[in-house]
Amino acid sequence: MSANFVRFKQVDVFTSVPFKGNPLAVVFDADALDADQMQSIAHWTNLSETIFVLPPTDPAADYRIRIFTTHGELPFAGHPTLGAAHALLESGYRPKTPGMLVQQCGVGLVELQSLPGADGWAFAAPPARMTPLPADRYAALATALRSDAVDFSAPPCAVDNGAPWLVVRVDSAQDCLALAPDEAALADIVNSMETHGLAVYGPHDADGPATFEIRCLMVGGRFGLGEDPVTGSANAALAGLLSAQQRRPGSHYTTRQGTALGRAGNVSVRYDDAAVKTWIGGQSVTIVDGTFRMP
Repeated sequence: MSANFVRFKQVDVFTSVPFKGNPLAVVFDADALDADQMQSIAHWTNLSETIFVLPPTDPAADYRIRIFTTHGELPFAGHPTLGAAHALLESGYRPKTPGMLVQQCGVGLVELQSLPGADGWAFAAPPARMTPLPADRYAALATALRSDAVDFSAPPCAVDNGAPWLVVRVDSAQDCLALAPDEAALADIVNSMETHGLAVYGPHDADGPATFEIRCLMVGGRFGLGEDPVTGSANAALAGLLSAQQRRPGSHYTTRQGTALGRAGNVSVRYDDAAVKTWIGGQSVTIVDGTFRMP
């Protein structure tokens, strides 16, 4: 292949239906690219993340990725992790261990396993640092969200697993979908907690489409502005916080995300207490498959 071209895929993550998940750009054979070139490509794709697949430097890893937003590099992100696994296997790669992958990225090694009975993958959530929102900011948060449905019995908490989110619970899925926050006021709170956005969630009824509805509202930092369609790191943050606050809905639950954007993201969460791991999973589908032309 000409040196001016690299292999490229664009995949939709956390869905098996094209255009209903979170898109991701995947650039293969990226070892000839420097960080400035990677950033230029990520800026051009204009997606929330673009990943670059590289040979691993750790012998335990199957592969290595670097993750770029339009504005900077991330040490970890969830939907790029699942999208990378899908794209790599579709390109013909065979794991060192069948049904398992080990990804090397900025947070170190991340384990993945194939989802039983489904064409998808799950990653083991990286360790997270949790910082509760000070109680004297509760009123400001409710005001910024323009909502009286914030459930402060589950204290809002900044959760950083490589992609930091301020996780907030509201009374119901309907309250979550109804949010129309004051972005400037919310940005002040989010930035004070050194996160890039707010992950707000609410429970569905027992016969609902998922256990929780979740929305990820980005108000600054390397994520930019707007709402993320489906977010692996935020779902991992929520799973960890539910466990820490002793609010798990069981050993397995599901979330729906992207509804407010006309998407239909589906995320599965499974706690493996024996292995002390939490698995965040979903399906992916390829939308674009070809080559990427370099200058």
